[in-house]
Amino acid sequence: MLSDRRKHLLQDVLLVLIVLLIGLLCMLAIPAPAQEALLPDGEQGHAGRHHPPQDQALHERFYSTWHMPDNPAVSCCNNSDCYPTDIQYVDGRLYAKRREDGKFIYVPPQKVEHNRDNPDGRNHLCAPPPSAYAPSDTVYCFALGGAT
Repeated sequence: MLSDRRKHLLQDVLLVLIVLLIGLLCMLAIPAPAQEALLPDGEQGHAGRHHPPQDQALHERFYSTWHMPDNPAVSCCNNSDCYPTDIQYVDGRLYAKRREDGKFIYVPPQKVEHNRDNPDGRNHLCAPPPSAYAPSDTVYCFALGGAT
């Protein structure tokens, strides 16, 4: 049989383990805010960015009311994700140039806008900057220049 002192020590250790386990479960259950990526020039990523002044009117006219073609309940833009871009076709597939790193990323057909007029005839891409917190080469929305 255990002595009273050992019994109390075992109870204390068990209590500490239970408290630690509950704390760990609580930490896992609370989502942590994503760390923002830094742009190549050291500027803060995603949440700290906004459209440049010359594109602010474009945001108000077009980006602010643009919704994902394949999920119309979700906005394409959070005041920094959308911008005019260059495109290229490779083996019949459309690629758009990501602003942050210049990489041409694949534009899935379901992300191409077909139900709104393009505001200025340029190609427009809505995509998050590359980071460890967003799926690789994500495209929210794309509008082909001159198309409706």
